[in-house]
Parts: sequence; C-alpha cells; structure tokens
Amino acid sequence: MAQNADTHVVAPEMAVSFFRSILPFNRLDDATLHDISRHCRVDFYPKGTRILSAGETEIPHLYLIQQGGVKAFIEDDQGEITLKDFRGEGDYIGALGIIRGTLANLNIETVEDTFCFLLPREIFLNLVEQQASFAHYYLKSFSEKVVSTAYNELRYHKVSRRSGDDLYLFSVRVGDLVKKLRKVASDSSIQEAAVAMAEYRVGSLLVYDPEDEENIVGIVTDRDLRGKVVAAGLDYQLPVETIMSGPVQTVLSQALCFDVLLKMMTTSIHHLAVERGGKIIGVVTSHDIMLLQGHSPYYLFKEIRGQQEISGLYILAQRIPEVIRGLIKEGAKAGNITQMIAILNDHILERMLILLEEELGPPPVAYCWLLLGSEGRREQTFKTDQDNAILYADPESEKQKKKVDAYFKILAAKAIDHLVKCGYPLCPGEIMATNPKWCQPLSVWKSYFSTWISAPDPVELLNATIFFDFRSGFGDAGLSRELRKHLKAQAQQKDIFLFHLARQCMSTRIPLSFFRNFIVNRDGEHKNHLDIKYQGLTPFVNFARILALKYGISETNTLARLKALFDAEFINRELWASANDAYELQMQQRLIHQLSQMEEGRAPDNHINPEQLTDLEKRTLKDAFAVIERLYSVLDKMYPVA
Repeated sequence: MAQNADTHVVAPEMAVSFFRSILPFNRLDDATLHDISRHCRVDFYPKGTRILSAGETEIPHLYLIQQGGVKAFIEDDQGEITLKDFRGEGDYIGALGIIRGTLANLNIETVEDTFCFLLPREIFLNLVEQQASFAHYYLKSFSEKVVSTAYNELRYHKVSRRSGDDLYLFSVRVGDLVKKLRKVASDSSIQEAAVAMAEYRVGSLLVYDPEDEENIVGIVTDRDLRGKVVAAGLDYQLPVETIMSGPVQTVLSQALCFDVLLKMMTTSIHHLAVERGGKIIGVVTSHDIMLLQGHSPYYLFKEIRGQQEISGLYILAQRIPEVIRGLIKEGAKAGNITQMIAILNDHILERMLILLEEELGPPPVAYCWLLLGSEGRREQTFKTDQDNAILYADPESEKQKKKVDAYFKILAAKAIDHLVKCGYPLCPGEIMATNPKWCQPLSVWKSYFSTWISAPDPVELLNATIFFDFRSGFGDAGLSRELRKHLKAQAQQKDIFLFHLARQCMSTRIPLSFFRNFIVNRDGEHKNHLDIKYQGLTPFVNFARILALKYGISETNTLARLKALFDAEFINRELWASANDAYELQMQQRLIHQLSQMEEGRAPDNHINPEQLTDLEKRTLKDAFAVIERLYSVLDKMYPVA
C-alpha cells in the first residue's frame, strides 16, 4: 500500500496552469479547467514509495505526475519483475482501473521524489463520459499500452530464458555508437588518407569539400585502399576523391541499431554516415553493431555471403531460427522479425543460385527466380514451405528454346534439392520451379494472369492467389517488374475478378462467436485449437491484396500494403492503425507459438489452444479478430452481392 504523505489543497491557478501543459486536459475549455481545479489536491511521495499494488489497491484518484517519476511493473509468481515501464512528468497513473472499475492492475513505485496532482475518480469519470475527445485520448492510450504489454507478456512468458544471449538492437540508438568524427579533404592524397586511417586506427574516413568542411562528399574505406589502390597499382599521390564512394549513405542518429542493420544487409553497404540536426557527426560500421551482441544476425549474413560451397549453406540456413529467437527475446515485433527472416532466406537463395550458375555456366537467357505466397510477401515464419517459380525472357528461336528448357530443368531440380537440404520443405501443391507449368517465359506468365483475371473461375482463383504476391528473389528483376506492370493493368480493368476475390475473402469465418468466445475445432487432431494463420491472419492478407490490386499498389508485404493504402487515402487512419496492430499481434503470437514448439522438439504449426493463453493474450487476440469484421464491411460495400 502507499506510504501516504498529507495531501494539500492546491491553488486553482497552479492546477489550471499544469492542466494546460498536458494532454488531454489542454483540450478542455477554461470553464471546465477552473471547475475541476477546485477539486484537485497535491501529494508528495518520497523515492521508493509504493503508490499502488496490483490486485490490492483501490484507486480513489487519477494520479497526474507533476514532478518526479515512477516505475510501473508486474511481478510473476516467483516475485520476479516481468514487465516494466517508466512514467515521468505529465504522465498519468490509475486511469484504466478507474474506467474499468477494478483494483490497480500494475504496481506503481516512485523512482525519485515525486509530486502528483490527485483528481477524484468521480470528476475524472464525468470528463470521460461528457468529453468525447477526452475519452478518445485514454481509449487510444489504453490500446497502445495493451498492445505493448501483450508483446512483452508473450516475450517473457513464452520464450525460455538463456544466459548470455541478450541483444541490444532494439534499445541502442546508432548515435550512441558514433565516436569522434574522422575526415579528410577530397584533394588530399591517397597516401595522406592511408596515414590518417593508421593514425586514428579507423577503417574509414569521411571526405569533405576543401571549400566547405561541413559538406561531406564521400567516404573512403580500407577496402577501397586494398581493392582500388594496392591491387590496381594506383598512384598513391592521386587525390583521395579518385577512389572515394559518394554520395554518402546516411542514417539518423536516433535510428535503432536494428533498422540500421537491416539497411546494411539489404544494401550491402557496411559504412553509413550518422546524421544529427542536419549535420554528419560520424560513421557507424557493421563491425560496431556486431560488437553489441554475441549472436548478431550480421555474423550469419556475412557467413552466407562468403560461403564458397553450396553444401556449406545447409548448416547456415539451419542457424536462422536461433538468430530469430534472439530477436524475439530482445523485443522485436513481428514486422521486424519477418523482415530479418526474409533477408536471411533471400541471401541463402542468392548465394546458392550464384554458385549453381558457376557450376552450370551462364543461363542462355535472362531469368528471374520468383518467390510466391508468404515468401513473396516477406512474411515467412519458422514453418515455411517452398513456393517459387522461374520467369525467363522469351527465347528468340526454337533452337534457343531447347537450350533454355534443358538449362532451367537442371537448374530448378538442383536448386529445389539444395533448398530442401537447407531445411525448406517441398510445397505439397508442387508450386515450385521444378513443375514445368511454373517454369515459363514472360509471355506465358502474362497469359496465366490474363486468364485468371479475365475469366475467373472461383476454384482455380482460390488456388491462384498465391501467385499474386510474387516478387523477384534472384536474377533479372526487370522481368518481375514487367510482369507486375501487366498484372496491375489487367486487374484494374476487371471488377468481376476483384469481386470474386472479395467474396472469397469474406467466406473465411471470423473465429469469434456472437458472445465473443473463440470458435475452435471440436474434434480431430487439433481439437480445441484454432488455426491462427487461416482464421486470423489470412483475412488481413486477402484484404490488403484485394485493395492493392484495385488501386495499383505494387507492394506485396501485408503491412506495407496497408501503409500504402493509408498514405494514398484509400483507407482511413483508424482502420489502418487497427488492422496494422491486429495483424502484427497475431503474427507475433504465431511466431512465439512456433518457437516454443521448436524448443520442445516439436514441429512448428499454426494451431493455438486459446485455453493456454493468459487473460491479456485472450483479450488482445479477441480484439484482433474483431477487426476482421470491419475489413469485411469495407469489402462488402465495395463489392455487394447483387
């Protein structure tokens, strides 16, 4: 219980001044502010005071922190703190319990001497009931806090702890890694730059314009010295601008190290300039980020890129789940995790096909290895079947066609076999490059999509949706872009095609009963379980795909499609935010469910038993499922049944 100091009446003017400085009170009119200020008290809590105890303390007031700070936390059965956040000046305590009419749901303890304004619960409840914007603020805040708490609860209670594998990718800002800025003028000699690198013991120097030292025009690295100077026998007295790379790629100093790591892995740029307040303050390297942790995704990335034998990729691919486990434990959300899985899987594929081309010789025509389904959407989890195809340029003659057929038959067979040995199972529906139907020239692929769109057969269309999320995995991406251009032009002209997609989407039953109970399987292998992929995630995937095709959006990732739809004002902010949170929360639940199965030595699946979820997880999952009904409502208005 709280160690109470005496509460004191506060001058109304002082309270009004405070209220005007914080949300959402600053949205109230002056008359209301003066009225509620007459009921305010102020209380002082020394450092270490327990203000509220979860499940024990009644909440007579809304606590508004005027000075100081508190920590909010939950303790598990062993008394170990599992969830924690900090609140400072202008933050509130107790609003959720007051609105729900419950005891405190969190422990609240001061971390320094703290003053709080106390607003009686009756006054606060009147404001919630009478002021729409006031109520909206707290409901939105609760939603964000519940989602955040749900992520944390999933992470702490469902992922076993191991010592020594903590990561810092989601807590360290890249600006914190930057050391003193080291740079050289563009007209300095290569030798002078090399001497400076040795003197400063750095692997790179920023290059500036001699007439304006603040104008960074490039970067020179130790790799440039080795490859462009020593290996090429270049004159050391030439100006450093002859070997520098420019313009410099930059990241903001406030960027999380994880986001910077993703940029390095997708661009293969290992040195990035760090910018703060419009000025470059230094350089961050892949090595800097690797030093943050013992099992960095970048270590695995580098090993994949440097592998010289295809068989060496087998063991590297099987290390991906351990890297992803670390990201989940650190607190990564599903969007971060699936991005990383996609990047690592893509590099396994790229390295394997590069080595295969060295073995088989160059292809007779340009080609593109297509990734389909969840791979095409960059939404793979721990359970990912192969879904791929080959798209190649149309042969110029019958003779060339025979060479093309022979080459890609061998390439596909070897590639699929290697992918299986890397741990990627065969597609049960044979949607793979080894199936001759899915190894075709551009003209044939265009005809496939034209047929699916122009004369949509509901059954065939259901099986074909996997192809509409294609992206280039390796090879000539121009072929993939040409096919996407054809698809966009066809889809936007055929409303009957989109009508069928929409009605198919809405045929998936929402896994909630009228009384908001979970609908689960009543018998069979997965009795009392629900399929979170098919029943929960697939409606979001289908909704985003339909609207992306309707409005000509090229993105294939579901979250990226939703964001693009919002940016273009095809859906409103509230629907976008709700769909984004609901989808990502379910994906998080799916990933952690699969990870816990793997740690128990079981094959991962998508079947979740709601009775094994905590009350918070059940609530947030039900809220996520409820969003599906709103998506269906949008589609039903667009494509009503005549």
